[in-house]
Amino acid sequence: MSKIEHFHAPETSPSAAPLSPAVRAGDFVFVSGQVPVMDDGSVAAHDIEAQTTQVMKNIEKALKLAGCEMADVCKTTAWLHDARDFGRFNKAYSAFFTPGKFPARTTSEAKLMINILVEIEAVAYKPL
Repeated sequence: MSKIEHFHAPETSPSAAPLSPAVRAGDFVFVSGQVPVMDDGSVAAHDIEAQTTQVMKNIEKALKLAGCEMADVCKTTAWLHDARDFGRFNKAYSAFFTPGKFPARTTSEAKLMINILVEIEAVAYKPL
């Protein structure tokens, strides 16, 4: 039995992209970079707060596949299309965590692969 477990939503087939939404390796769960795509496949409104909220909801869904929740997240990495969105990004991002118990985070500005404003990946710790 492999010590690495790959998770995909049961109602969907694995993504056409070569990735798993979540992967457990021991006590850690790694969530692939999430983008602001909604359940119907459309992209959330072209607004940093709306897109950040959708990305965080997608992270929650990926974590749930592996039996985790936002309180288990210990590290995130975020890429913003425009660094000037940083303050509004923080407002939307922080709503998903308990004040004072935010994960470690790295945020940088980057040209993203598709026409979106934000992408975030997460690492959770949840002992088996």
